[in-house]
Amino acid sequence: MKQIGKILLGVTVIAGLIGGGVWYSKQRAAHNPETRYKLAAVEKGDVTQTVSANGTLNPVVLISVGTQVSGTVRKLYVDFNDKVKKGQVMLELDDALVSATERQSAANVINAQATLELAQANEARMKSLIAQEYVSKQEYDQSTQALKSARAQVALARAQNERDRANLNFTVIRSPVDGVVIDRVVDLGQTVAASFQTPTLIKIAQDLSEMRIDTSFAEADIGNIREGQKARFTVDAFPSRSFIGDVQQIRLNPTNQQNVVTYNVRINVANPEQVLLPGMTAYVNIGVQKREGVLLVPNAALRFKPADAGEKKPENGQKSPSTAGPSGVGPGMGAGADGSAAKAGAGKGKKRESQSGTVYVLTGEELKPVSVQLGITDNRNTEIVGGELKEGDRIVTGENGGGGQSGKPSSVGMRMF
Repeated sequence: MKQIGKILLGVTVIAGLIGGGVWYSKQRAAHNPETRYKLAAVEKGDVTQTVSANGTLNPVVLISVGTQVSGTVRKLYVDFNDKVKKGQVMLELDDALVSATERQSAANVINAQATLELAQANEARMKSLIAQEYVSKQEYDQSTQALKSARAQVALARAQNERDRANLNFTVIRSPVDGVVIDRVVDLGQTVAASFQTPTLIKIAQDLSEMRIDTSFAEADIGNIREGQKARFTVDAFPSRSFIGDVQQIRLNPTNQQNVVTYNVRINVANPEQVLLPGMTAYVNIGVQKREGVLLVPNAALRFKPADAGEKKPENGQKSPSTAGPSGVGPGMGAGADGSAAKAGAGKGKKRESQSGTVYVLTGEELKPVSVQLGITDNRNTEIVGGELKEGDRIVTGENGGGGQSGKPSSVGMRMF
């Protein structure tokens, strides 16, 4: 029995030593920065800052075909998606009333013409009689006046007849351009009334191979947008495909909704395949600034702040991002991330406006805070325009789960918008 007890005691001691060793190694590994933190190397690359907005695809020319006369739709020749030519008949209205009015005015023309012929005969007769002094000068003047009045009545009757014939022609609705029918508002047998406002019957898109996007950009972004800039956009119908357009116009008419001011920006889009359809929602991105071959850091590194960051001070004697300004400005909020960017194409030696931030560099087994000056951002990486950060430096972008002395997660020192 004593021998068994000694064996059990030995096994217990050995198991305790093994467990303690495992625990110690885990604790040591948890304190190892290589294991505790997510690291990334500082690299050089290109960064493009964009501004975004949603818009609607529309045809370049959209014509609403209406009617100037009232009536019932008697014949309908076109439907949705039909291609039409200029002058092609699209529908006809019932012309019974308009045709009757035209015939009445035509009869008035004949009546006025007969009156004119009688007036001409009387005037010729009076002219010969006054030469022989058989009639007075007054009677001759009256015949002349009757002739002029008859001529005016003929002109009036003809004008009325032309108006009625035009109204009769208006009962046949023709296409004003070559295009595609994208909307048909009326149906066969429907009555349309043309009064103070012309009713729309059919909508025609003149050419779907060229389209436009009408977007609304915030006033904070409008200062960076210029005519001729390239715009990339996607649509829900083709989520994996990117399309390209050009900024055609920045309209000066602002829209104010609940104290939010936006400006309409029109973008031209080539649609040779005609896969883009009117009414689609476009998610537009316009590149307003671009930097090539600059030092870049991930935005996650600018957001990271270790739990014991209060005990460390950034290099260069500069303040940490939590005390860098009264409002705790985040990275990229200078030089254009909020639309108030420095002028594009500034010279290499010219200092650009920027905001400060702090990244944590792994040196040996210690984290060293380094203060940097920030440039533009693409919401994933941010340009570094100043500070002692070098290419190849290993910076912390986050903390692996379960690490840390106190077990507390790292706090966020800077929040990207």
